[in-house]
Amino acid sequence: MRFFHLLFLFTQMAFSQVSQVTLEDKIYNAVDVFVANPNAENLRKLEIEENFFNAKTKPEFLALVILNCNKAYFENQFSLTNKAISTYEKAWQLYQKNKLSNYDITEYCLKPLGNLYTIIGDYDSAENTIKQYFFIANIDENQQQKISAILNLSNVYQSSGKSDLAIILIEKTLKTEKLTPSQKGMLLNNLGTNYLITKNNEKAKKALETSIKLLSGNKLQSQNLSNAFRNLSQIYSQEKNFVLANSYFEKAQSEFIKTKNQEPRKIAKLFYEKALLFFEQNRINDAKLSINEVYKVLIPNYNSKNILPNQKSLYAETLLLDVLDLQAVILLKENKPKTALESYMLSFYIEDLFQSLLVYENSKIISQTRIRSRAEKCIEIYDYLYQKEKNGSYVEKAFLLSEKTKSIVLKNYISQGKTISKEEKVILEQLQNWNNTIVREQQKLGLADISKINFAIKKQNELMLLLKSIKSKYRNSSKENINLISLFQKLDKDKAILISYFSGAENMYSFTLQNHKIKLQKIENANQSNSSIRRFITYFSDANAITNDVSGYNNLGNQVYKYLKLPQKSEDKNLIIIPDGILNFFPFEAMITEKSTTTNFAKMHYLLNDFVIGYNNSVSFYLDEKPFQYPKETILGVFPIFENSNLELSFSKKELENLKNGFEGKYLEKSEATFKNFKANASHFSILHLSTHASSGNVDEPASIRFYDQEILYSELYNLNINPNLVVLSACETGLGKLYKSEGAMSVARGFQFAGSQNILFSLWKVNDYTTSLFMDKFYKNIKKGNSYFGSNQQAKLDFLKDKSISNAKKSPYYWSAMIYYGTLENVNTTNYWIWISVVGILIVFLFWFLYRKKLNFNM
Repeated sequence: MRFFHLLFLFTQMAFSQVSQVTLEDKIYNAVDVFVANPNAENLRKLEIEENFFNAKTKPEFLALVILNCNKAYFENQFSLTNKAISTYEKAWQLYQKNKLSNYDITEYCLKPLGNLYTIIGDYDSAENTIKQYFFIANIDENQQQKISAILNLSNVYQSSGKSDLAIILIEKTLKTEKLTPSQKGMLLNNLGTNYLITKNNEKAKKALETSIKLLSGNKLQSQNLSNAFRNLSQIYSQEKNFVLANSYFEKAQSEFIKTKNQEPRKIAKLFYEKALLFFEQNRINDAKLSINEVYKVLIPNYNSKNILPNQKSLYAETLLLDVLDLQAVILLKENKPKTALESYMLSFYIEDLFQSLLVYENSKIISQTRIRSRAEKCIEIYDYLYQKEKNGSYVEKAFLLSEKTKSIVLKNYISQGKTISKEEKVILEQLQNWNNTIVREQQKLGLADISKINFAIKKQNELMLLLKSIKSKYRNSSKENINLISLFQKLDKDKAILISYFSGAENMYSFTLQNHKIKLQKIENANQSNSSIRRFITYFSDANAITNDVSGYNNLGNQVYKYLKLPQKSEDKNLIIIPDGILNFFPFEAMITEKSTTTNFAKMHYLLNDFVIGYNNSVSFYLDEKPFQYPKETILGVFPIFENSNLELSFSKKELENLKNGFEGKYLEKSEATFKNFKANASHFSILHLSTHASSGNVDEPASIRFYDQEILYSELYNLNINPNLVVLSACETGLGKLYKSEGAMSVARGFQFAGSQNILFSLWKVNDYTTSLFMDKFYKNIKKGNSYFGSNQQAKLDFLKDKSISNAKKSPYYWSAMIYYGTLENVNTTNYWIWISVVGILIVFLFWFLYRKKLNFNM
């Protein structure tokens, strides 16, 4: 009996001990088991086990944070970049939401998360994350983490094309901070890299050589030392000094292998740089072998017998992009253009994966800029294949690819509005509002409140994580299907010719769609043609530039007309232009189709005389035109006028008077012309007319438009949620702003497009108050006659030139060609006419059916 009693007591004690194992202990135990043997199978088991951990207390939530940080670390080791990001984000959310402490969240979560954001090209998220832990390090006076933040931030600037900012940041740090030799060496390494990118090789060499001296002998700095040697190798490779380039690369490899347990990505990067060095020396076979090694490291179960990896095995990884692009260049060198195209298409596939991960507009635009470079190479291959085989499908593919690079962010934003939930929409609006707060504060420069900026960044980051956690069914994608048959049918219906431009780094291309055919033309030497285009645009920077050099304007205007391969005058009177690059700022109507010696501006031969010209952001926008919302034209007019100030627009009063006499509506004058009043009324009128001041901004300041009470940034217009028939921006430079070849100008006009305006009339330079009021009067008189917005714009310009009350000097193209129209060719009345015809037709059919049924019932 005593034995059984003891056995019972022992069992009770054991059971008690088991029952006392807390959830916190279980979580830590799961982490220990996984870390002891990290592999794909154990990772899967840990994910399953985590689903049963229902944390309720702070210690339990902290244990979950630690679990996710460890899990994310190994997901990254296993090249599961997307999963690693999601897991780090989850850890950071848990940490913030539950206000946890006593864990180095910067070292084990924020630093690796920021680096992963940089790798996938989510530069805004990377910058926000790094600035958050920089702010924390500053408060805690943690010098080591502060320098780490500066190094990582400089990497973000470097990767996102802002090497000038990286240089400023590092040089300031080297001057102002107390640094250890290792910290100074790492900073100089980054500085050298950015000098290299900006083609300042001598400064780069000096910085890197000093970095090597400071890092040498420190076993913990082998990785950074390897990077410095690789950068020097790259410099000498560019200078074709391959003896030194190879020597430095060997030193880089030697230092690299000293660091144990290297991440697979770092190993693959070394092989990629080796392939690049071999390629520069024309050692093609060696380069191909190194590329093969990259694939082996990054792609599980890679079959080295294939020239290219299987698309299904690819994932969002910038290094895969780099190596596929390099392989395409090698294939071209081997005279295999079609296989090179396949390699580029795999890169485009990866870019689509990246797009689905990005939230911020800026990061999306930067990734599109990268896509453009690849698209140019593909268009060049298609052009080559067409010239060789005369197969028109190559031209079609080139055209469709070109269109896929046009205004993708704007397209996705507009289509996104049709599919996302109300919750997501609110979050997106809040994200944009916090971004505007940051921009506003940054404009104060030295007077900016850093704590306010950091708080806004924190709120932005929280919203970004929340948006991702909703797991919307909508996925951003640059995929679109343009139906060429539908496009040609629409052009026939509109009696229009369409010309679309692609502005590349080496060449410019034009695609002319006419008579059910696409004509591809290469405009050789982009630099030379861009120079002529820029000189022509310069004529519109000053009111007197054209009148002081009429002959020069005439000659150059004809020269660029020939450069740009415009179609000849034909039966199709309508011309739709899809501009690109610098052409977004180009007044096509003012080009000279035939040189003359006349100084009479009304008698010059303009493209305006040959075609009715309209513009659009992309072919997709032209094809997917929305029907007009309002059958009757009413105007919401915004006229701040700014009386008795240096901003006064005296002729705006005449513009206001003319509109009031012609159209019903609501007119916000003087102190009533506030942004609040505009927002409250904008959704109730068919035409929104803003007669005010605007600015294209500069490097530091974004484009903006002025209301009576405040200046509004272009991005602050995004959330207006409007759908007018037309927006008229009777103000200076409303079509100008920071230019991205993939997206166009970050202008006030773009702000209204984001807000929902399909049809918009805006200016390309500083317009004259008096002549603008005259033009607007003629424009609206044509609308009143029932003309389309598209046709009214052209006719107003012709009427302006014919007006005998306007002096010859004021008929200079500077005064009449500033306003350009983006949007549909349709006429409001015509559209509504066909809608009524359809409605009446349906009613007639219904009436016959009703009478037939009644007769049938009567006979029964």
